Amino acid sequence: MIVIAAFIIGAVYGWTRAGGLRGNRADRLQYAVGFAIAFGILGLFLSILIDRMM
Repeated sequence: MIVIAAFIIGAVYGWTRAGGLRGNRADRLQYAVGFAIAFGILGLFLSILIDRMM
């Protein structure tokens, strides 16, 4: 669940960040995908860390 939530949050954050930088639709999509992947990987590590601690 953490990975999916992080992925979605990353995509929304990337989309809005590119919009703030006056990017066109392709720029926004690229930022959204990049941030979604990065946040998804961080969410995966966080999930593994939480699972190991329990």
